[in-house]
Amino acid sequence: MTFFRSRWVERPEHVAELEATGLPAGFRAAGVEAGLKPSGRDVGVLVSDVEGTVSAARFTTNSRVGAPVMVSRQCALDRLRGVVANSGGSNTGDGERGLETARASQALAAELLGTEPERVGLASTGMIATELPREPLLAGVRACFDSLGDDSGPLSEAILTTDRGPKRACLEVALGAGRVRLSGQAKGAGMISPRMATMFCFVETDAELAPETVDLLLGVTVKRSFDRISVDGQLSTSDTVFALANGASGVRVEPETHDELALGEAMDALLRQLALEIVADGEGAARVGRVIVRGEPDAVEPVARAVANSPLVKTALHGADPNFGRILQATGQALADSGLPFAVDLEVEGRHLVSGGTAVPVGDGDWRALEDAVRAPEVEYAITLPGDGGETEVFFSDLSADYVKLNSEYSS
Repeated sequence: MTFFRSRWVERPEHVAELEATGLPAGFRAAGVEAGLKPSGRDVGVLVSDVEGTVSAARFTTNSRVGAPVMVSRQCALDRLRGVVANSGGSNTGDGERGLETARASQALAAELLGTEPERVGLASTGMIATELPREPLLAGVRACFDSLGDDSGPLSEAILTTDRGPKRACLEVALGAGRVRLSGQAKGAGMISPRMATMFCFVETDAELAPETVDLLLGVTVKRSFDRISVDGQLSTSDTVFALANGASGVRVEPETHDELALGEAMDALLRQLALEIVADGEGAARVGRVIVRGEPDAVEPVARAVANSPLVKTALHGADPNFGRILQATGQALADSGLPFAVDLEVEGRHLVSGGTAVPVGDGDWRALEDAVRAPEVEYAITLPGDGGETEVFFSDLSADYVKLNSEYSS
């Protein structure tokens, strides 16, 4: 199956899919079992072999962050050469001991890579407020460096928690100056909300870029991908996105050129599809919704988030129930203090159901067609508010009994 399988993500014509676990030139990765969780790989490493590698990063906006985020924020974020990641423990809320563990893994990776500690980023995921065992983590880092290769598969498996499976892709991007590779590995299934999530994404390219270009492209594409998703409306302590560019292809992408735009289009498609993979993998999820809201600029974002995070809307999505009254309720709740009248239009899968806040009569045949449409794996809602000039979107998962069961048993 093609990587670009969502109808909401279009593969640019100048982008070709390669083997999903491939890496761009000059990058290596590994993942091992270190005993941090009951089974499976749980420590991973990503490295660039090029001294001049440049980078950019984005982190959670939660005020409660884990030690890996604290330490990574102090890194040389524009020139990272490596990443150490683990599942089996988020290293959050463990005080100075947690910070020492994070710094120890960073220092060991830097020594083995032959670089400075501030050029190694960290990412940990798993239970909050429990100890991350230091010696098994360090042993895992050593084992990763002993098994580095050009396959991202082990790394993408080592960062999984409640995910059903890895999320990864490798692309070839045809630019005017030549061909480059672009790859990404992500994880996330629960504790997912706009403004980042319990998610990681590592992005690599062998294009030669200025640090400012990497930061620009990452900032724009994160805003259109990971900042636009919600599984349960919960903002994680550990969200991390790293992007590294090492120039190993010999193809330089100059700022403010057509090549910069073309590479940005490829990164945008990559991250949007990875973000949708996270939503589709929402713990127990069966469907993905997209809510588009247009109208008063200050109102569109609160309405989109209210609809995407409404447990009533999400359970209706799970049950393939076209109960659009729940969408109106969530919209009205978000507009309560806006001063706007409830003159709202609503379309579900292109069918006009509400005009000016009042339901539009729907014939039996059209209603049956709507019932069929909302049984699809992807369902789209479009809301028009009073006012002009604002537009936003949020992708969200449904809410199932499996989500409740998994999270009620997660720590046992």
